Amino acid sequence: MKKAFFALGAALLGLAAPADAQNVRPQDPGSVVQALKNGGYEATLGTDGVGDPMITSKVAGTTYQLFFYNCANHLNCATVEFHSAYHRPRPITLDEINQWNSSQRFGRAYLDKEGDPVLAMDVDLDHGGVSAPLFIDNVEFWASVLPKFEQLIGYRK
Repeated sequence: MKKAFFALGAALLGLAAPADAQNVRPQDPGSVVQALKNGGYEATLGTDGVGDPMITSKVAGTTYQLFFYNCANHLNCATVEFHSAYHRPRPITLDEINQWNSSQRFGRAYLDKEGDPVLAMDVDLDHGGVSAPLFIDNVEFWASVLPKFEQLIGYRK
């Protein structure tokens, strides 16, 4: 009887491994690139200023970055952040940023150290990642908030 349970458990574990291999995982930046490309988005893998993986992509006419965080020696990252920063001639007020954050569920806004607006959205992909369709669902949330934010800051009409 114990052998039957052991065999069943081993078989179930074997079935789980291929599904995890197809997940979008920050430990495998190539899986993030592939999911973006399969979803119809541009994706170029590079590194950021500290040597961690970074993907440059584009949505709604805007180039943005996907930064990888919680990395160990620039590998085995746990999370990604969608990130778009703007230099605007018209200053954006903290009240405008706060209004955005209080009215929008996805995409948090802040002012960087130069006072320029930034829009960011974190996605936790640790512990096995997420399916490609769920990852693309997050990309679509990002794609929906980015133009709204750009209208707020006067980047887009």
